This record gives sequence, structure tokens and C-alpha cells, in this order.
Amino acid sequence: MLAGLFCPAPRPSDADILVFSRTAGFRHDSIEPGTAAIRKLATENGYGILATEDGGVFTDANLASTGVVVFLNTTLDVLDDSQQSALTRFVRAGGGFVGIHSAADTEYDWPWYGQMVGAYFDGHPNNPNVREGVMLIMDSTHASTRCLPDPWVRTDEWYDYRYVNPNVNVLLLADDMSYKRPEENPPSEPHPISWYHEFDGGRVFYTGLGHTSESFTERLYLDHIWGGIQYALGEIASPN
Repeated sequence: MLAGLFCPAPRPSDADILVFSRTAGFRHDSIEPGTAAIRKLATENGYGILATEDGGVFTDANLASTGVVVFLNTTLDVLDDSQQSALTRFVRAGGGFVGIHSAADTEYDWPWYGQMVGAYFDGHPNNPNVREGVMLIMDSTHASTRCLPDPWVRTDEWYDYRYVNPNVNVLLLADDMSYKRPEENPPSEPHPISWYHEFDGGRVFYTGLGHTSESFTERLYLDHIWGGIQYALGEIASPN
């Protein structure tokens, strides 16, 4: 059941949520259930929402009524130059951005985007790619983590990253040794899998979780992403 918020949150504003899920590479089966889940949460909590794969919505006029842009499992090059410029201006004007899972597998030739999202995808284990793993909570005061158990055990596709912006505030660490086999050479130290930061005037939340369709039926996972959306909207103050 996806009804309402599962963890208390402040009263929402009238800000709109734009969910963008265009793909130019791998397409996740979880996009449709993910869109439906976010739409349900937004509607039940008083937010307007637009879900689209049309990059043409990225104009100053359209984004003027938007509070947060959510890149839901986007892949590769999804915005043209003018659309990129509109998103940049939106964030610099104080807009929020949320990246889910393969938002980090997007816009590799746009350095500003990589800095904003905070990382670029660098692979994941295979055979199978979806496995049970363990995460450690690094900040339990953030809206996206305050309802989560520590450690948090769940099943997903676990991303490695080629770059993580050193200025992000890490929320979750993935324990590679909990899901990688010895022959996959897991590092002894966990790596960041979710974070937030204030970037270039805006507020940004990213989670590497959300590969599977089942993710968007999990109470704790929905708490996690909804808390991130609330943070990016500015409804909840930064712990810092």
C-alpha cells in the first residue's frame, strides 16, 4: 500500500513536482511503477505533479511553476543545449533536484550536471545484477533517512561510481562486502550510495537505489525518496 506519508513530514506547499524519465540508453522497467508511486505520494500530500519524457518542458516559463525536478531513471543524453540551460537557471534560482538510480548514468558530457547529481555511474555487479545488500546510515537526522533502520538491508542493483563530488553530504553507505563475491574484489570500505547537498543555489538529493519495480512498493524506500523530495523542495531544513 502506498497511501500517504509513512513518516511525519511538514505540511506541503503548493510547489509542483516535475518527474522526468526520458531514456537514451538502458530503460528500466521500474520507470512506470516509480512514476505511479511518486504521483500517488504527491497527490495525497497536496502537490501538483507532471510526469513526462518530453524534454521540451525544460523552459524558463514551464519551470517557473516547478519546485523540484525529479530525474527518475533517466539514461545518457536526455536534454539538448537549451533545455540544459533552462535546468541550470532553475537550480541557480533556488529550484530543487532529485536524482534516482540511473540519474547518475545520464549526461556524461555535461560537467555541471555531474557536479550537481554528485556522481557518475561506473558499473554494478552482474550474474545476478540484483542482490541483497547492507547499507549503513551516516546521517539519521535527514528527512530521507530518519525512518530507516540502521543497518538497512534490502535488495537492489548496487551502483559503483567513477566520481563522487567531495562536497556532498553522505546519507547512506553501501557495504560492498555484503553483496559482492570475493572474486569481484569488494573494497573493504563501504562507498556512498545516497547523499544531498546545496549546489549552485539549489538543493539536491540523490539515491542510487531504485532499479527494481518492487522498490516502489516498499514502505521504507518510499519514505527515503519522499524525504529526499521534501528536502529538495525546501520543505525541510538541511540538518547542517
